[in-house]
Amino acid sequence: MQFPVLPHTTQADTMSTTPVPLTAPVVWLLGKVQSGKTSIVRTLTGATDTEIGAGFKATTTTARVFDYPADAPLIRFLDSRGLGEAKYDPAADIVANGGRAHLLLVVMKALDQQQTAVLTVVRQVRERRPDWPILVAQTSLHDGYKTGAAHLQPYPFGNLEPSALRIAGVPDDLARSLARQRSLFDDIPGRQRILFVPLDFTLPEDGYQPSDYGLPVLLSALYEVAPASIVASLRETLSTANASLASRSHPHILAYATAAAAADVLPFAGAVAVPGLQAKLLHSLAAIYGVPWDGRTLAEFAGCLGTGTIMRMLSVFGIRELVKLLPWYGQTAGAAAAAAASFATTFAIGKAGTYFLSRRRLGEADPAGVHRAYAEALQQAFKSAPDRRRDIPQSEQKA
Repeated sequence: MQFPVLPHTTQADTMSTTPVPLTAPVVWLLGKVQSGKTSIVRTLTGATDTEIGAGFKATTTTARVFDYPADAPLIRFLDSRGLGEAKYDPAADIVANGGRAHLLLVVMKALDQQQTAVLTVVRQVRERRPDWPILVAQTSLHDGYKTGAAHLQPYPFGNLEPSALRIAGVPDDLARSLARQRSLFDDIPGRQRILFVPLDFTLPEDGYQPSDYGLPVLLSALYEVAPASIVASLRETLSTANASLASRSHPHILAYATAAAAADVLPFAGAVAVPGLQAKLLHSLAAIYGVPWDGRTLAEFAGCLGTGTIMRMLSVFGIRELVKLLPWYGQTAGAAAAAAASFATTFAIGKAGTYFLSRRRLGEADPAGVHRAYAEALQQAFKSAPDRRRDIPQSEQKA
């Protein structure tokens, strides 16, 4: 049984069409080598480390810029190199970049207290630009974990007081180091307050879930202190990144949907195979989006789909398995209808899952959007196989 290749839907098709600014706003990344600057750019844009490394272009002997997207940049990330080197003088970078940067994003590893070079530049920038907002990302939290420990859930760093962190289960050395780093900024001049966000952006293969731990808090802080131009550009950038993740997810959804159709031809075979394939699909999508797929996530996703949708899938699924037992009809039209329905429902679950995960990744929730994504994908899948639609009950063609 062949099924058509379906076009991408939902996230990629609903991207904003806000015009690209002629001069993209600039985020000045200030931090030591391997402090986590590339990880932040990767997480915000969805670009790979290789793309980011190749995309950075030198603007001065000690500064470089990464435009995203490269051909029509929504946002620019400026990186100063040479911090901590004996011959590095930040004055040239401040003069060259001070007029272009719109936000200073300071990046420092959570356990690294040797930040003199970074603080020197921050102080000089604030002396020249006292109204510039500053956000400090305290990265690589897992360096302070006990061996084999996972990220604490829920995120406990909303209250950065050491006593509150200890109660939440944060290791004492990590809590003290975070507090010590904050104290380093006590005498920084300027009229704008400085915000601190502990986070841990890793690669999926590093084994920490979610791989973008703290992203919703970082975005909330950015939206709070950044100029309107950066906020607008960040939202566009995140939409583009989500569209890229949706594009990566699409082949996975098609592969699992096709496998579900093939598994649901024989009587009762689909009763075991199809739910298992759908569960594996959701885990695969969660890995792409860097979101842990656990009982809590599954419950939230099921709640977004709605009890009616789930019960309808379960009841009709049982009827399909019984119909396949009927002589002749069950082995021909009934089996074909069951396979087509399994393809469609698996495809719809996948598309709803990508929408759910794209929102959850940003710390947002949109139950109505998840339900709508499922309904639209279900109809799209059935319309792409009109020769099978007549054999499928009307109740199963609705979300």
